[in-house]
Amino acid sequence: MKTTNRAVRTPGGLSIRLDVRAVTVVILLLVAALAASVVLIGTGDFPIPAADVLRTLVGEGNPGQEFIVHELRLPRVLVGLLVGASLGLGGALFQAISRNPLGSPDVLGLGQGATAGALAVIVLTSGSAGQVAVGALVGGLVTGLAIYVLAWKRGVHGYRLVLVGIGVSAIVTAVNGYLLTKSDIVDAARAVVWMTGSLDGRDWEQVWPLLALTAVLVPLVLVNARGLRMMEMGDDVSYALGVRVERVRLLLMVAAVLLTASATAAAGPVSFVALTAPQLARRLTRSPGPNLLPSLCMGATLLVVADWVSQRAFGSEQLPVGVVTGVLGGVYLLWLLVSERRAGRI
Repeated sequence: MKTTNRAVRTPGGLSIRLDVRAVTVVILLLVAALAASVVLIGTGDFPIPAADVLRTLVGEGNPGQEFIVHELRLPRVLVGLLVGASLGLGGALFQAISRNPLGSPDVLGLGQGATAGALAVIVLTSGSAGQVAVGALVGGLVTGLAIYVLAWKRGVHGYRLVLVGIGVSAIVTAVNGYLLTKSDIVDAARAVVWMTGSLDGRDWEQVWPLLALTAVLVPLVLVNARGLRMMEMGDDVSYALGVRVERVRLLLMVAAVLLTASATAAAGPVSFVALTAPQLARRLTRSPGPNLLPSLCMGATLLVVADWVSQRAFGSEQLPVGVVTGVLGGVYLLWLLVSERRAGRI
């Protein structure tokens, strides 16, 4: 099916051009994410049918179901949706800014930077879960700033951003290894569990900060989506069309770093969602633009489905969701590299 664009006029005379296929993909992904969420809420040692989950969500369940759904399972699912959406949108931003399918937070080292911040808190101070989250957020921001400064040369462009990010990632990974070797066995075990990426034990304490930050950043990103799309034609053309390129690029990079760092702070470094979600969304929409909303919805769907797989696909043994996304994302990365090489782009 080819991409179909339609112009929609509002009563005030404003004309908006819609990509019908992209809108359809967004709606289908939202339905899939919500359906997977209902199934996931009903999954566990005390299974709850989907119909009962829906009744409980609107306040018509029995006391036992109310407790299980609202206190134990719903917060975990909401964190999964928000983390997946943040990673999907952050990955789409970085890939659009770098104009490179490999320009994701996983490759650029932002996840490793957030991990370094969390490890520093765990190893040096044995901090609480809230302090670890703050450390991860600060670590991601510092790493993103370092990448931007080192990649700057009359602007930040494409492969230079990716190459600098790979170098910074290698350095931060070495720092993480050093921190682990200097920690005692208890802190090291705690750090390794956090570094795997998991939604276990997530509650409303993680939901509200992530929801607030997402509610601020997503509209900010979407408002600047037109400038980002113009920038795909090159900086000179963008300047000619009135886009303040470096301002828009810096603003969107800060937003992408915050989205990635906050997701890592909430669930640990869940790998490869930021890399795969934008590419899968682009293949579904067949649209050449940054596909911000489809990437956001794809990231949320991927993480919720991966969490269900981690809980149910291996019998009684439950795996951290980061293990599942790492395996699937690694296979996808190999396929992407082979495809890019065959196309002559790398």
